[in-house]
Amino acid sequence: MYLPDIPCHVIQRGNDLSACFFAEDDYRFYLQSLKDACLKYQVEVHAYVLMTNHVHLLMTPADGIGISRVMQWLGRYYVQYINKTYRRTGTLWEGRHKASLINADQYLLSCYRYIELNPVNATMVKHPREYPWSSYRHHAYGETDQLITDHPLYTALGKDHEARLESYRELFSTMLDQKMIHEISKSAQFSMPLGNQVFKDQIEQALGRSIGQTRQGRPRQSDVDRLT
Repeated sequence: MYLPDIPCHVIQRGNDLSACFFAEDDYRFYLQSLKDACLKYQVEVHAYVLMTNHVHLLMTPADGIGISRVMQWLGRYYVQYINKTYRRTGTLWEGRHKASLINADQYLLSCYRYIELNPVNATMVKHPREYPWSSYRHHAYGETDQLITDHPLYTALGKDHEARLESYRELFSTMLDQKMIHEISKSAQFSMPLGNQVFKDQIEQALGRSIGQTRQGRPRQSDVDRLT
């Protein structure tokens, strides 16, 4: 499902859309666990948001198995932590995570925006800078986030650090258009590559098989709502 050096938008939801974070320490433990796993399995994180009942991660692996290993690590250690902390049993996540390979030149920065605007779209905050559990303040204001590895396309936004931050903030002066939201949501829902047909053909050729669902047309609104 994954390819070396190809960014991937990963989404994991709480079981039956139930909460998977209950207190600030939970978010911190998840982020530290994610950092440890990514170092162990050579996966770079470019953007993220931790919502109450799901997470979005934009990651690039060094090989074809790194992301799967990272998500397995989180499934083991974070769930153990939650079950022990809150004296609960059973599953926390809803099945296997969703994953969409990204054509970086076309969609990478739009995926940054899609991910970091989640709290705004959920009416939890008015501006992404107000939400503490995302990568936005690293990208837009230079706050240190040791989890993040800046992608070259982000770095290319400005000739120096301050210019880059200003350019990134400018990207958020308007909301993503609905067509872009639909494309990102549909690709994630059906685990399809996000890019033009040439990119999709290249991914399928590299993997040696077709990927994603064959279902055509717009996804149900309920499916889109579950991913935003």
